[in-house]
Amino acid sequence: MAKDAHAPQALYRKYRPQSFAEIRGDKQVVEVLEAAVKQDKIAHAYLFAGGRGTGKTSMARILARALKTNEQDIYEMDAASNRGIDEVRELREGVSTLPFDSKYKFYIIDEAHALTKDAWGALLKTLEEPPAHVVFVLATTELDRVPETITSRCQVFQFKKPSHEVLKKLALDVTKKEGANLEPAGAELIALMGEGSFRDTLGILQKVLTVSHDSKLTQEEIAKVVGAPSSKIVNEFLSALAEQKIDTALATLHKAQEAGVEPYTFLLLVVVKVRGVLLMRYAPKLMQELGQQFSEDDVAFLKKLSTKEGAAINSATLAELISALIEMNRAPIPAIPLELALYRLFENK
Repeated sequence: MAKDAHAPQALYRKYRPQSFAEIRGDKQVVEVLEAAVKQDKIAHAYLFAGGRGTGKTSMARILARALKTNEQDIYEMDAASNRGIDEVRELREGVSTLPFDSKYKFYIIDEAHALTKDAWGALLKTLEEPPAHVVFVLATTELDRVPETITSRCQVFQFKKPSHEVLKKLALDVTKKEGANLEPAGAELIALMGEGSFRDTLGILQKVLTVSHDSKLTQEEIAKVVGAPSSKIVNEFLSALAEQKIDTALATLHKAQEAGVEPYTFLLLVVVKVRGVLLMRYAPKLMQELGQQFSEDDVAFLKKLSTKEGAAINSATLAELISALIEMNRAPIPAIPLELALYRLFENK
C-alpha cells in the first residue's frame, strides 16, 4: 500500500538537528568532532555509544554533512536486522570502490552490537586496513557487547542522556514551532516521561499534539494522553504520607493502577513531588524555580506540606521511595517495592 503523501512527519525526524550548532547536550563530543573537521584530522572509524534516543545517528549524519559528503555516498545499515557475514561482506566489497561525488564514503552502522561473531571478524579486516576514502561510524546502546578488537580501532565517544532541563526546553521549543502553547508543568511531565531520550520525548509530544484539540496544553490533559496519574491522585498519596495513613496510601496506589497507571510512572511522579516538598522546606530560595516545574495549585499544595503539616515527609521518605523506584524493574509484581517501602515507613508508627 502506498504511503499517504499527507501523513504528518514524525517530530523527531522533522526537528532532527542538521548541524553541530543545533545539537542539544554532548558539547564535548561536538567540540572534538568540529575540531577534527576543521583541522582535517578525521579518524577512519568512530564508535558512538549511549542510550537509545541520545542522538548518536543524528551526530553521525551531521559529521557526514560537515565533511561535505553527498547523500549518495552515505550508507546506513541497521545491524539489528542485517547482522550476518553476508551483509558485512557486501559492505566490504562496496568499501573498495571510490565515492561518487565526495571525498569520503561514509558508513553508519546502527545497533552495531547486534553483529554476529563472524560479521565482526569480517568487519575487523576492513577496520585494520581501511581505504583512505572511507569513514565508519558504529553506533551502539550496548558498548560491552562490542569486541575489544573493534573498540581499539575506533575513536570512542560516550553519549550521555540529555538532562531533564534539556528535554523540557526541547518540548517547549518544538510545541511553539508547531503553533501550540505548552504549560511549563506540562513540559515537565513530558520530559519526565521521555526518560532521557530525545526521540521518546518528541514521540510523547507528538502523541499529545495529535490527540489534543486545544492549542494550550495543560499538565492534566497531557497526563490523560500519556497514561500518567492526575495531579489529584498523586497529591492524595502525598497527603496520606503526611497524615501517616498507610491504608489510604495503599488504596490510592491501587486506585491509580485500576485506572491503568503503571506503578513506575506513579512512583516517579510521587518522587518528583516529594523532592519538591523537601526543596521548599530546606531551600526556599528555589521557590521561583520550582514554580516553573509545577502548576500553581501544586505549588500551593507542596508548600503546605513543606511546613509542620507535612513533617512526616522527610529525607527518609524520599530515600525509601527512590529505592523502591530502582527495584521496580526487577520485581515480579512492579507495585511490591512501593508497598514494601510504605510498610517500612509506617511500621513503627
